[in-house]
Amino acid sequence: MQAQILRAQIATLLIAILFLSACSGMRVVDSDVTAFSAWTAAPPVPGTRYRYERLPSQTAATQQDRIEALATTSLSKVGMALSPTDARYSVQVILNTEIVQRYAGPGFGGSGVFLGAGNFGSSVGLSFPIGGSGEPYYKRSLAILMRDLGTQKVVFETRALHEGVWGDAFAVLPAMLDSALLGFPQPPAGTRKINVDIPR
Repeated sequence: MQAQILRAQIATLLIAILFLSACSGMRVVDSDVTAFSAWTAAPPVPGTRYRYERLPSQTAATQQDRIEALATTSLSKVGMALSPTDARYSVQVILNTEIVQRYAGPGFGGSGVFLGAGNFGSSVGLSFPIGGSGEPYYKRSLAILMRDLGTQKVVFETRALHEGVWGDAFAVLPAMLDSALLGFPQPPAGTRKINVDIPR
């Protein structure tokens, strides 16, 4: 009897250790990535220069400065060099976040009233909650557009979609950027699920 109790205590301790290790370890940022390329000449080689292009709604946004700073790091990983004065390409980075307030009753899933917001406005919706309380749920979409400044044609487009409960956008964004640029300058066709581990 005592041996069974001891084994049960050891098993419980091991489960607790595994749980704590998982909580304090890494988390996965999973993104659905779809990319397209239509280079008018040879694809960019390492060291190819670019500058950022902004929409009118982004010109005075300090948030856009942070987004582009993170994008610069990810673009450098694929060989692109930021050089506004003699750029061959322009790069536009667009991030939208929709915040959904979820409500669920015991044993049931579902959504209740939600509010969404992003760079391009907001949305309001309504459904019928069963009861209980929920937590915010974040839907993020990232787009990177690259334009040939000689022809003014968009030659590279990539989009990454990620959904999750983490509200720290600037912790998740580097993983989304790296995922969006995976395979640059000639990514495979179709939508890919890409997982990137980041510290919890």
